[in-house]
Amino acid sequence: MNDTTPFLAAAQPASSPPTATRRPIRDLPDELISQIAAGEVVERPASVVRELVDNALDAGATQITVRLSAGGVRLITVEDDGGGIPQEELPVALRRHATSKITNLNDLETVATMGFRGEALAAIASVSEMALLSRPAAQASAFLLDARSGELRPAARSTGTTVEVKELFFSTPARRKFLKTDATELAHCIESVRRHALARPDVGFAIWHEGKLVEQWRATFVPGQGDPQDAHDALARRLSDVLGEDFVTQSVAVQHRVGPVTVTGRAGLPDAARSRPDHQYCYVNGRFVRDKVLTHAARSAYEDVLHGHKQPIYALYVEIDPARVDVNVHPTKIEVRFRDSREVHQAVRHAVENALAAPRAAALAAAAAAPNPSAAGDGEHFKPQTPQAPVWNAQAAIKFEERGHRVEDLQVLWGPRSATPASPVADPASGAAMGGLWAPSAQADAPATWATPAASHASATPWDGAPSVQTAAPVAGSPTEPLASNPPMAWPVGRDGNETAWPLGKAVAQLHGVYILAENAQGMVVVDMHAAHERIVYERLKAQVDSGARIASQPLLIPATFAATPQEVATAEESADVLATLGLEVVPFSPKTLAVRAVPTTLAQGDPVELARSVLAELAAHDATTVVQRARNEILGTMACHGAVRANRKLTIDEMNALLRQMETTDRSDQCNHGRPTWRQLSMKELDALFLRGR
Repeated sequence: MNDTTPFLAAAQPASSPPTATRRPIRDLPDELISQIAAGEVVERPASVVRELVDNALDAGATQITVRLSAGGVRLITVEDDGGGIPQEELPVALRRHATSKITNLNDLETVATMGFRGEALAAIASVSEMALLSRPAAQASAFLLDARSGELRPAARSTGTTVEVKELFFSTPARRKFLKTDATELAHCIESVRRHALARPDVGFAIWHEGKLVEQWRATFVPGQGDPQDAHDALARRLSDVLGEDFVTQSVAVQHRVGPVTVTGRAGLPDAARSRPDHQYCYVNGRFVRDKVLTHAARSAYEDVLHGHKQPIYALYVEIDPARVDVNVHPTKIEVRFRDSREVHQAVRHAVENALAAPRAAALAAAAAAPNPSAAGDGEHFKPQTPQAPVWNAQAAIKFEERGHRVEDLQVLWGPRSATPASPVADPASGAAMGGLWAPSAQADAPATWATPAASHASATPWDGAPSVQTAAPVAGSPTEPLASNPPMAWPVGRDGNETAWPLGKAVAQLHGVYILAENAQGMVVVDMHAAHERIVYERLKAQVDSGARIASQPLLIPATFAATPQEVATAEESADVLATLGLEVVPFSPKTLAVRAVPTTLAQGDPVELARSVLAELAAHDATTVVQRARNEILGTMACHGAVRANRKLTIDEMNALLRQMETTDRSDQCNHGRPTWRQLSMKELDALFLRGR
């Protein structure tokens, strides 16, 4: 008994926990309710600036001025020239959930204003000393309302509203300790106004800090005046003012409409990508949002043109029926939920992809050939203007017979080829695949030779932004005549009879079997021939698959089995057709085992189990269409890399020129499918600077 006593004593708790005192359930005071709401709405001074600017825009303001002190902690003043608030409505404006934006559920489901919750002013007033000064146009004088005391008295002010917020978080010192330095808070306030400015080029914005003008963006557009093109130009000017001229010069316009979704804005070129996603702006019906659907769609459009982990730059504006998007998701209204997220995702992705597809070489030549207005004489201002953009005849790309000729076979480089239907995508190591690697696109299938000046002048048409192929009378150098006896290549001739340059120029030499040196009107072009040819092959393979061909697969002699999760088994059964499109055959071997029976031909040497697991994981996590396209592009990219011309392979001048001409007509030819650039331009000015010419 004595031996068990210590054990029993140890098993007993030392002391019982104290009984908690039960607190009764009761209503919270209104001030505490507003302070709790302020914790969601007012995170820092920038949150106050955002809410007040939202209200100013909803009031129809055309000029908004923000004045700050100590980064917005000591003072935030937002002045506007909007419609103003009548005297009798000023006290109501400070009540919780009092708003003029909505009146019923239908208004909430189709809200088109920046604000609608009616809690911002009450939340801000609960954690600061706030005053509201406003005057409508029909009112004789303005009235000033002190939010703390409720005193309302006449004051002097023109039409509009001024909201003054002092000593933010003075009543909640714990919240104030979480604020950063004044410089950091000021930067967040400027960024908040910048987001509004990018969406509203018709409104002027000014930011003052400690009595000094920090930023100012003047209105670039007057609503109701001009045509839609003027609005696009105004947006470009606002983007240039806010984000810098480099943003506009290093981006392309986006204009796309599909169904109820319209996408506009500008998408940055791959070369302008940054290490951080700090220049990515998405708007839905004029509201800046952070949405995973939009971000993923934009990123997907850059998948095969960005190198490494670079982040693209863009400013995209999505217009959609307000009934198809829910903005009442988060108190800050910075998150949205789409009724059909796939519809929006596809619209944004295709909009950016189409904008980035056009080769930039043609645009470079057009910009260089644009006339200089200042050089025209006085009498020329009254003459009808004719297009001065370059007009040129594209040289046809190298053509092969389907049986697969080698590049060295110069007798067939410029020979005609009969049009054949698209064949299934085969292994690039085979002769059938190599037969189509250098083949031109559909628009270049017609027989073409070097154009003589007379022929090109007769058939020239104004350049419209996309290279076209012109046919001319046969000249020396046909397949029945040795190519070495061809006359020297001539520059294409435009409508006015003057020589105009191909965008990427004419080849001059090959450097170390890796780079092609070409001469164009602007100076010198350096081309990475493997990267350029890789993109050409990649785009051709994608076109073949899009036309209905499937990726060639290779059956495994011994199927590879692996233990699978129930989700992987279900995905394999549901997505059998999708897997077959990708060249994969994954079938259930047992209730908990899957077997890989076939893999894409180009990936036959890889690990079939790892490949199957990764594809099944993608199919389970994302939309099948997106997964198929991404996986397909990865496989085709591998095929293109193996099928492209390799380094240290000697090319003739004609082969080099054929590659340049094909680049000018291939989508996304400015980058290979790994995101590396395919060519670089060195202007005469840059070359002169290297040799100190003119100094």
